[in-house]
Amino acid sequence: MKTRRILVIDDDVQSTRMVKLSLERTGRYEVRELNDPVATLAVARDFKPDLILLDVCMPGLEGVEVAFQIRADTELQQTPVVFISSLVSEWEAVGDGTSKGGFHFVAKPARLPRMITCIEKSLNTTWSANEFSIEGKHP
Repeated sequence: MKTRRILVIDDDVQSTRMVKLSLERTGRYEVRELNDPVATLAVARDFKPDLILLDVCMPGLEGVEVAFQIRADTELQQTPVVFISSLVSEWEAVGDGTSKGGFHFVAKPARLPRMITCIEKSLNTTWSANEFSIEGKHP
């Protein structure tokens, strides 16, 4: 099985560390942590992740804004994004697992089995930059 590259972006250092260690322990993922959302595009272009786990609420630059930047970037626009949020309950995130914009959500604190299911589902979905929309906003 191919090791998949995951970029975890969250302003909370403990959260990114926990996610990194949990995912890498499975042997299926190589994970890079980022605690400064402003650096997302540069780090993502360098790391070339297969998927980005992105916190919704961060100071300075919200996750939705970062997602807009990712979708607007020609090198990254096909990279699946999974939002991690304490703003949704696990029950809400489980539903069909997607938001209006087609993004998957994982509720914090993220349980590993749910996170892996969401990651794998997202990795097996083909994304189109034209499908990107959250609550009526467009890039």
